[in-house]
Amino acid sequence: MNEYQPGVCNIGRDERRKRRRAGALSFLAAAAYVGFVLGTGQPAGLLLGAFPLLFGGFVGIVQDRMGFCAAFGALARYDLSGSGGDAGSIDEAEAVKQDRVRAFQVLAVSTAAAVVTTMLVYGVATAL
Repeated sequence: MNEYQPGVCNIGRDERRKRRRAGALSFLAAAAYVGFVLGTGQPAGLLLGAFPLLFGGFVGIVQDRMGFCAAFGALARYDLSGSGGDAGSIDEAEAVKQDRVRAFQVLAVSTAAAVVTTMLVYGVATAL
């Protein structure tokens, strides 16, 4: 997509790629953290520390999939420059409102996914 659409699309191909990479790196860090905790016999409660890494991973992946950056949405910005579009600020009040609602949705979905995944990791590890 190369055109800004309020509440739908505020990042282009290059920005999506950045978020996909950041999400993947965060998931790898979470896996390494969990592996360390389990591999060194640390208390299972430390597995809850994977939450921020999982949250970061989900934020990156959800933003990529939705084509929408939560931070840009909250700051009334967009960047489609990597997709043949342009970058800039949003001045229209209704568009800013739609973007902030979508930013909240991105963060809510990411939070829910990270909570569920953290609980699954903890549950599986303590069941072993």
